[in-house]
Amino acid sequence: MQTASLVSHPAYPPRSVRSITTRITPDGEWVRLRWRIEGANDLVVPAFAGKGRADNLWRTTCFELFLRAPGERAYVELNLSPSERWAAYEFTGYREGMAERPAPREPACTMRAGEALAIFDAAVPSAALPPLPWECAMAAVIEETGGIKSYWALGHGKPEPDFHDPACFVLSVPAPGGA
Repeated sequence: MQTASLVSHPAYPPRSVRSITTRITPDGEWVRLRWRIEGANDLVVPAFAGKGRADNLWRTTCFELFLRAPGERAYVELNLSPSERWAAYEFTGYREGMAERPAPREPACTMRAGEALAIFDAAVPSAALPPLPWECAMAAVIEETGGIKSYWALGHGKPEPDFHDPACFVLSVPAPGGA
């Protein structure tokens, strides 16, 4: 299990969200993901839409995972929505060669939101992802009431949010039995 804290892009501050922590746990046939949002008082949660692929999920609250083999240019992007819609893409390099990535089963997504805390959990079939080990970028687009959007990542290296930036791939997830 790997855990990390996300930071909001300084050009797009949140309204109420104070922190987001993430967790990634490869677990045999599934990879389990969690985003924990503190200060979710004004969080906009997309309405339930049922399972299925969809593009442009990042236009509202959405949770994202980027991963690649260590030292590689090619990477995979997953977009996961509280609506239960999802998307999976593969790229040959930085924003190059985008193609839909096949998945043998759909991810399972669950959003639990209270007054000030929200937790988004997802289970992604391991077969939909490249083999371990990975360099990961975990991120979130957070929409709050009033149309306020903040962009959260492990780090930001550009004046505008860019989750595809190779500098964002800072979380290492080893292969089973790896150090």
